[in-house]
Amino acid sequence: VLLERERTEGSSSSPSRDNDSTLQNPGTNSSILDENTKSDSGLPEGRSKSSGLCFGDGKSRIDYILVYRKSSSQSEKREVFERNIRAEGLHMEKEASLTNSDVIFLKVHAPWDVLCRYAELMNIRMPFRRKIFYMHRRHKFMSRMEKRINKFRGWLPRKPMKFDNDRLPDLEENESFTAPFSRSRIHHFIIHNKDTFFNNATRSRIVHHILQRVKYEEGKNKMGLNRLLSNNSYEAAFPLHEGSYHSKNPIRTHGAENHRHLLYECWAWWGVWYKYQPLDLIRRYFGEKIGLYFAWLGWYTGMLFPAALVGLLVFLYGVFTLEHCQVSKEICQSTEVIMCPICDQYCPYLRLSDSCIYAKVTHLFDNGATVFFAVFMAVWATVFLEFWKRRRAVLAYDWDLIDWEEEEDEIRPQFEAKYSKKERMNPISGKPEPYQAFTDKYSRLIVSASGIFFMILVVIAAVFGIVIYRVITVSTFAAFGWALIRNNSQVATTGTAVCINFCIIMLLNVVSPEQPRTESEWENSFTLKMFLFQFVNLNSSTFYIAFFLGRFTGRPGAYLRLINRWKLEECHPSGCLIDLCMQMGIIMVLKQTWNNFMELGYPLIQNWWTRRKLRREHGRNAKAGFPQWERDYNLQPMNAYGLFDEYLEMILQFGFTTIFVAAFPLAPLLALLNNIIEIRLDAYKFVTQWRRPLPSQAKDIGIWYGILEGIGILSVITNAFVIAVTSDFIPRLVYAYKYGPCAGQGRAGQGCMMGYVNASLSVFRVADFERTSEPRTNGSELFGEAVQYCRYRDYREPPDSAEPYSYTLQFWHVLAARLAFIIVFEHMVFAIKTLIAYLIPDLPKDLRDRMRREKYLIQEMMYEAELERLQKEKNEKKKKTDRTHHKEWP
Repeated sequence: VLLERERTEGSSSSPSRDNDSTLQNPGTNSSILDENTKSDSGLPEGRSKSSGLCFGDGKSRIDYILVYRKSSSQSEKREVFERNIRAEGLHMEKEASLTNSDVIFLKVHAPWDVLCRYAELMNIRMPFRRKIFYMHRRHKFMSRMEKRINKFRGWLPRKPMKFDNDRLPDLEENESFTAPFSRSRIHHFIIHNKDTFFNNATRSRIVHHILQRVKYEEGKNKMGLNRLLSNNSYEAAFPLHEGSYHSKNPIRTHGAENHRHLLYECWAWWGVWYKYQPLDLIRRYFGEKIGLYFAWLGWYTGMLFPAALVGLLVFLYGVFTLEHCQVSKEICQSTEVIMCPICDQYCPYLRLSDSCIYAKVTHLFDNGATVFFAVFMAVWATVFLEFWKRRRAVLAYDWDLIDWEEEEDEIRPQFEAKYSKKERMNPISGKPEPYQAFTDKYSRLIVSASGIFFMILVVIAAVFGIVIYRVITVSTFAAFGWALIRNNSQVATTGTAVCINFCIIMLLNVVSPEQPRTESEWENSFTLKMFLFQFVNLNSSTFYIAFFLGRFTGRPGAYLRLINRWKLEECHPSGCLIDLCMQMGIIMVLKQTWNNFMELGYPLIQNWWTRRKLRREHGRNAKAGFPQWERDYNLQPMNAYGLFDEYLEMILQFGFTTIFVAAFPLAPLLALLNNIIEIRLDAYKFVTQWRRPLPSQAKDIGIWYGILEGIGILSVITNAFVIAVTSDFIPRLVYAYKYGPCAGQGRAGQGCMMGYVNASLSVFRVADFERTSEPRTNGSELFGEAVQYCRYRDYREPPDSAEPYSYTLQFWHVLAARLAFIIVFEHMVFAIKTLIAYLIPDLPKDLRDRMRREKYLIQEMMYEAELERLQKEKNEKKKKTDRTHHKEWP
């Protein structure tokens, strides 16, 4: 194995070299932790010691890996960059790859003094005192009751969703008070071992912070590791995993080898799908940002249980009341009612009873419980967000993020370099910082917004293309040679249009108008713009079907046409809701299946192909002997978007679950089943298939929370319109109270709906057809004689009336009732949402008390520690003075 030792102190300035003239063969590439160094994983000594975690001396831990190729033409930039790295005090060691001599691994180690210096600059919070848990004094009666309750609980089986305490290690930072690290007060902090005081995630974050601010050329923009990665000076950069996630010995008897192994056994393994997530361990290994994502995903999945249950009950209510539905009965028995053709020329006349199955399916989703479910989901969305704020507050307290503010977030190195000439005072810190001029900032914003607007126009154009496809295809399928397609031309048109729409959605997802930034402001800006594009892309066709399909077609004899040529598509005789259900069901199932495959299947296939190449070139057991950096290099890197894709997938699903839930009550159930799989898929991917991502901090889920609130508000409006406009809930209600057998009696049961179907259909004289839409057959082959009159869905006068085909009074009653329902529904639901948000505090009371007590205890501890230090210095000074006087005694 070729190895080059380049360990130097911070004062060293010897240049690095990319050639192999100094590469040596020390005889081994195994790196094992020193026996006197405690494992950083918090597990027993020796359990996390594996090949490839340290330098060649077996003591200096590898904090970061840089990979480059000797054949690259950027050697001069690397030499300057590595020289400046050494000037910062970092240690480096180079080693050639075992599988490709052209690939060189640059191992980076941060010594103690460098870690301390930058931990202070980055305001990293470290433990300095063990927590004292304050218990309220309880009454003796309550204490006796608690003992009896605990004794009773001992007879019950243990909670199956919780892990045994002996399987998860006690993480010290969760049991200690923390404070920003300071070298001047280093004696206040709990330092048992300098090698383990900063954990692996913190060490990697510090090293990355340094590498992002090191120059590789003279010039204002010539700095940062990201730029060297973009110009191929380095091929990859990543922190190391803590060894293998597999072990020959079972974890129950021998314990975990390292934190990665523990995460796999307790989180990423499919056998623990029903267990709670070990969030503290996820946070320790991957950082707070990824930990918050999985905490939010777990909370969202848990909150989907009641929504899925209620949605399933609404669907089952439709199933059990199907036989008693008067409307579907009348449609199924209307064998003599002839419906007008739904397209020009090729579509035949149909019996209303032919849509019997569709009427029954529509009742499963559009029944008496639909309005209740829409209100329930609007309230559910508010409760979900309000209780997430409380959950996030608890996590922020446990993870020491309460006092972490945006000003502690790192300024992007590229931003810092580009605008370094213009500075202004930070109003919070009082320190100078780079400043971007107003004109420059908003000119860039306008250009970016224009790009997003253009992409949204592309999406709308794609939807317009789908509309034209539906208009043309319905006639084509009506003249199809295959009877199954010909008799179900409208369903075939809807199904194929949805599949084509899904392909367009996935295609436009690839065309991204921008690349993400790492700094929070730019990341939030990118997130908002990309979400708007993806949201319009996914939901534009659904909005068209829900609110425009069949609404502006005109009537037989006076159809509205697209470009004066194609007749706009009509709804099915049983209503438009069946089209909306098909759209949501197919898109939701296909998109979630495709996303799950791409998230896990793609990296699995790529890693399998890499392992296959290695086995062919180096033997079947070659990978087992590779050091950790070689094994991690052969894994797939985390995608360039970071957590954006993970959040986007779930937020869009949340939109599907809430925005049109009145039309598809099974959406929460499908989302729940998907998320149970999604959590383990993401966990397996992070632990086994991806290189270890850089740990980073975050206080919350960022701009995604505001987007969730916006979706919650939009869902109230859309569900109100779905119930009032898309479904037949309002027309049935108006008929029952105003025109049916129970008119004026103040009740509306199934018996009051007799005659509703006939009242909702208008009469058309076939002789009044336009020449372009007149059917090619007169219907005699189906009905025995030529059709003189046909029916269509609308409220219009008959052809023999004084004002033929004009709107009836019932139409205006239905329209007024629809508008009134929308206003009442929205105001009522918004009032309930506001009241719930007001009643649920953002911080739990016990957490507020704990925070106040901790603040008080920290002040006391710091004061006592300072007094102890001063007393110690005073005693030492006194002893020194006494010794001096003793020597002067004659």
